Amino acid sequence: MSLLLGVLSQVLSWASLCQVLKMVGTGLVAVVAVWIVRLFVHHAWYTHRLSCFSKPPADSWLKGHLGQMQSTEEGLLQVDDLVRTYKHSCSWFLGPFYHLVRVFHPDYVKPLLMASGRIIYILTSKQCLSYFPGQSLLLSNGEVWSRRRRLLTPAFHFDILKNYVVTFNTSANTMHDKWRRLVAEGRTNLEMFDHITLMTLDSLLKCAFSYNSNCQESTSEYVSAIVELSDLIIDRRLKILHHWDWIYWKTQQGKQFKKALSVVHRFTREVVQKRRALIGQQKETETDFTKAPQRKRDFVDIILLSKDEDGQGLTDEEIQAEANTFMFAGHDTTASAICWTLYNLARHAEYQERCRQEVMDLMQGRDREEIEWEDLANLTFTTMCIRESLRLHSPVQAVTRKYTQDMVLPGNRTVPEGTICLVSIYGTHHNPTVWTNPYEFEPLRFDPADTENRSSHAFIPFSSGPRNCIGQKFALAELRVVVALTLLRFRLTLGVNPELGSSSGGVRRLPQLVLRAEGGLWLQLEPLTTPNMEEPQAE
Repeated sequence: MSLLLGVLSQVLSWASLCQVLKMVGTGLVAVVAVWIVRLFVHHAWYTHRLSCFSKPPADSWLKGHLGQMQSTEEGLLQVDDLVRTYKHSCSWFLGPFYHLVRVFHPDYVKPLLMASGRIIYILTSKQCLSYFPGQSLLLSNGEVWSRRRRLLTPAFHFDILKNYVVTFNTSANTMHDKWRRLVAEGRTNLEMFDHITLMTLDSLLKCAFSYNSNCQESTSEYVSAIVELSDLIIDRRLKILHHWDWIYWKTQQGKQFKKALSVVHRFTREVVQKRRALIGQQKETETDFTKAPQRKRDFVDIILLSKDEDGQGLTDEEIQAEANTFMFAGHDTTASAICWTLYNLARHAEYQERCRQEVMDLMQGRDREEIEWEDLANLTFTTMCIRESLRLHSPVQAVTRKYTQDMVLPGNRTVPEGTICLVSIYGTHHNPTVWTNPYEFEPLRFDPADTENRSSHAFIPFSSGPRNCIGQKFALAELRVVVALTLLRFRLTLGVNPELGSSSGGVRRLPQLVLRAEGGLWLQLEPLTTPNMEEPQAE
C-alpha cells in the first residue's frame, strides 16, 4: 500500500512539475513575443521617421548595414563612396536595434556640433567606460559636464600652455638623441608610432604630474600599463562576446585589463593624494601655493585649486578620472597627428624643405635649438602642413552624439530625439563638394589669407562647438614644436615595412581608437648638422 502511495505521489509531483514548466514556458514565449513585437515597432517607427534621409542598400532587412562597418582601409574607401554618392548625409541601421544618421557635410555637421552642450549626450563603448573611472569630462553629460568643463578650462589657458613648451622641447630632444644613436648603429629605417607614442607619453607625464618617467629610455610600469590598456581596448572591440562584462572579466584579456587598470589607478591616486596634502601644508604655513617659485604648476595642481561658483572643487576621484582621461586621450591622438604629418612631409620633399627652411630662418642667430612659445605663431607654413595632415589623416575618424530633442537639418530633414548621430570627420574632410582634390596633400589650401571662402565646419579634427576637444591648443602646440625640431635635425623619406618588404608609400590606413597604419608607419632618417648650434640639455 505504501509503495502504491509513493508511486502515485511521484506521478502527481511529475505532473505538477510539468504543469509548472508548461506555464513558465508559455510565459517566456509571451515575453519574447512582446519583446520581438516592440523591437519591430521600434524599427518601423525609426525607419519611417528617418525616411527623409537617403538610405544605402542594406545587406538584408534584418541585418541592415551591420556587415558594412569595417575598421580597415576598405572601410575608409567605403566612406569615400558614401560621400561621393550621398553628398551630405544618409541613414543606416544595424539590425533592428540601432538607427543612425551619418553626416559628412559642413552644413549638416554644424547644427549638430553647435547645439547646446546640455542637450548633447556623448556615446561611448562599454570597453572605454571600463577604462575611465567615474564620469570624466569626456564621458559626462548635462549639468555634470557643464560644471566639469568650467573647472577644467583654466588648465588649458595660454599662460599655462606657455610653460609646457619647454617640456615639449625636452621630450623631443630625448627622442632625437635616441634616433641619432640608432642611426649610428645603422638602423635608419624606423617605425614612427612606437617612438612618438613614448615621446607624447613622456611629455604628458611631465605636464600632468611633473613626473619624469624616463619612459623613452627605460621601462615604466605606468606607461606600460597605459599602452597595454590601449591594445586591450582595441582587441575587445573586435570580439563580440567580450562586449559583455560577465564574459570579458573571466577571460585572460579581462584579467590583464584589470591588472593594468589597477596600476594606472594606483599611480594617479597616489599623485593626487600627495599633491592635495602638499597644498594643505602650504596653506597651513601661509605659503601662497599659486605663486610658489620652486615649481611651475602642472595639470593636477590647477584642477586641485579650481573652484566652482559655490566654492566647491573636484573630489580626489573626479581629479583622478580627469588626469587619466588627459593621459589616455591625449597621448594617442597627438602621436597619431605627429606621425602622419611626418609621413606626409616625407612623401612631399618640396614641402618638407620649405618647412625646414622656415625653422632654420627662425633659429638664425641663436646658439640653441629650442622652439619658444613666441615662435609658434611664426611657423606659418609648417602649421599649414600640420593642418593639411590633420585634414587628410585626422586621428579621430568620427564622433557620435545623441540629443534630448529633435534636431532640424537642412532640406527639411529632422533627426528624431534619441537617434544616434555619427558625425564623420573623415567624410567631411574628404568630401569633394567641400574640398578640391580631397585625397591630395595640398598645404596651400590652409593659407591664412585664403580661409574666408571655407565653411567654418569643413575642417573639424578636434570636433567643434561646446563639446569640442578641450586640449586642442595643447596638441597643436606640441605638434608644432616636435615637427619643427624633427625637420631641423633630420631629413625624412619613406621607409620600408620589414614585414611587408614594401615602401610606406603604399601604406594601408588602420582606423582604431586613432588612425594608425597596418604594420606601422616606417620612415628613413638622415641626420642633419646645424652649424654653431647646440641642443638644450634635458631637464
